[in-house]
Amino acid sequence: MRQLKVLKQIIFSAALLAAGAASATDGSETLDALSRWQEEPRTIFEASEVDIDAFKWIARPVVVFSDTPANPAFQQQMNLLTARIEELVARDVILIVDTDPEERSDLRRKLRPRGFMLTLIGKDGGVKLRKPFPWDVRELTRSIDKMPLRLQELRERRASE
Repeated sequence: MRQLKVLKQIIFSAALLAAGAASATDGSETLDALSRWQEEPRTIFEASEVDIDAFKWIARPVVVFSDTPANPAFQQQMNLLTARIEELVARDVILIVDTDPEERSDLRRKLRPRGFMLTLIGKDGGVKLRKPFPWDVRELTRSIDKMPLRLQELRERRASE
């Protein structure tokens, strides 16, 4: 049942991407993205609807760039991420995609990808990882689990149990 819900979200997100979802431009849309992510952390966001600064100290953005949603590397990456999305949710990851280089989103201007790129941004807002090819969730979660803030989160969780 849960996999069906995730699959429906993926299909919905892909439909939004294919239709060229309207971009968010005001602060209320940014707050909406944050509250939507807090309600459903499995949501996949379009880069144009997210102000990355709103997630600072709250979430770890994983941004997947491509020049088109038809790019096989993009499709493979999204399949890898969505297949093990629960592991990403457990690490406060927000998934963001940008497949429209013509739109020039704030994230695209800031990170300047060339074709396909996977980027992991820490809760502190710093870029922690850039990969020009699809990366498995296991490798991604290992990178996250080595971060000092994540280690602190784990220690605090163990102390409260």
